[in-house]
Amino acid sequence: MSDDKRIRSILIVGGGSAGWMSAAMLAQTLRQDCAITLVESDEIGIVGVGEATIPPIRTFNEALGINEAEFVRETKGTFKLGIEFVDWGSQGNRYFHPFGPHGRNFDTVPLHQYWLRAREQGETAPLDDHAMAWQLAKAGRMAKPSPDPRSVLSTFDYAYHFDATLYAAYLRRYAEARGVTRVEGRIVDVALHPETGFVESVTLADGRKLEAELFLDCSGIRALLIEGALKTGYEHWNQWLPCDRAVAMPCENTGPATPYTRSTAREAGWQWRIPLQHRVGNGYVYASHLLDDDEAASLLSQRLDGKAIGDPRLVRYATGRRKLHWNRNVIAVGLSSGFLEPLESTSIHLIQANISKLIGLFPDRDFDPATIDEFNRIAITETERIRDFLILHYKLTTRNDSELWRYCAAMDVPDTLAIKLDHFRRHGRLIAREMDLFAPASWLAVHIGQHNIPEGLDPLLPYRGIDARDYLARLRTTMAAEAARCPPHERFVSDLVGT
Repeated sequence: MSDDKRIRSILIVGGGSAGWMSAAMLAQTLRQDCAITLVESDEIGIVGVGEATIPPIRTFNEALGINEAEFVRETKGTFKLGIEFVDWGSQGNRYFHPFGPHGRNFDTVPLHQYWLRAREQGETAPLDDHAMAWQLAKAGRMAKPSPDPRSVLSTFDYAYHFDATLYAAYLRRYAEARGVTRVEGRIVDVALHPETGFVESVTLADGRKLEAELFLDCSGIRALLIEGALKTGYEHWNQWLPCDRAVAMPCENTGPATPYTRSTAREAGWQWRIPLQHRVGNGYVYASHLLDDDEAASLLSQRLDGKAIGDPRLVRYATGRRKLHWNRNVIAVGLSSGFLEPLESTSIHLIQANISKLIGLFPDRDFDPATIDEFNRIAITETERIRDFLILHYKLTTRNDSELWRYCAAMDVPDTLAIKLDHFRRHGRLIAREMDLFAPASWLAVHIGQHNIPEGLDPLLPYRGIDARDYLARLRTTMAAEAARCPPHERFVSDLVGT
């Protein structure tokens, strides 16, 4: 039996969603013999604009034992069935990226192949209408997925919109109740071991020194440890994702909260709309070489649904990833590991993903290089797969009304994305790769939604001898009827939280 090499002390640098999600999960997992400390400064603001999520957030909350009703109540949350994209493929078009598939496959050949054949034969019903998530969303309705696989109500999933600041505060209470120590202070120095280069301690402005064996860098874009101290390096992706600014400005609600996020393509980027119980989150993501900050803020303020709440907040960022997510004894969690714009609501998920990998590959004090290498391999692959999905939205535009969209339509893309584009162009096939966060149904929504209709269909289709037009019509009718029986989203939320 080897000597006890357990990690006995962990220091989380930074609060916000990344810090307190990390603290909560570590406190839940390491229930004894490990001191978990989080240091943050009230002087330093958080980005706090990540208010929309994707379905895996439910797994994270469930792992913490969080009650959904309490969570929605405490974070002023609403439900999310997907994202509506406006003006992306072309000006005037809309499509929906649903959580869940389009319909249910009824044959060896995927359902969308039958929809494409029906389209050739004159069918005008959009692909969206075959997704239960969209039938609910467009009707402003919400329900929990049915456990009965025979029901069309089993064919969708959901996530949440919530106030990220309230979520961090909620998790802080959770973590502190389980023994996490919060230290208020601003870090002014980081000490490295002279031989190993490991981080040994951080020093606060008042002179206090905080030591630990494992450090989590949750300091956001500043990346105090992973970059500031360890000089890890950064890989930039601005050649494919040219937006490098975001301005955020919430506004008052003007009607019932929609159970979906909206992304609207604009002249130099895109605008988000995220409805919460108490306000609507809005932001404009844009390329600073095409639009200055003041004009972006002005344009956003003119496009709000209701009266603005507070002044605009500007976020500057560089799209890309840290060359290593885990370097020596420091693990980057959240924006310190890189920045992918929130087009598909992956910011909170990437926090969750690195926390999950840390739990699955938790080190001892030897910090086995093989463990660190595997963590980085997975993290880098996951991030690059998401990157490709985001690039897809820009690449598939047919807009030519501004410099941004002309550039994106003409740009070369990574080989990993080019392969997927080629397969879909040829036969409408959706090629999955290892660690794809977004399933083929998500890719299908963007391809079809942005007019990327394949040149040919699956060669297996003519062998099947099935005319699916009647099935597709009955599917649409059934889904619409089920959606009409579900409660309005606003009532669903109020019933859940008891208001």
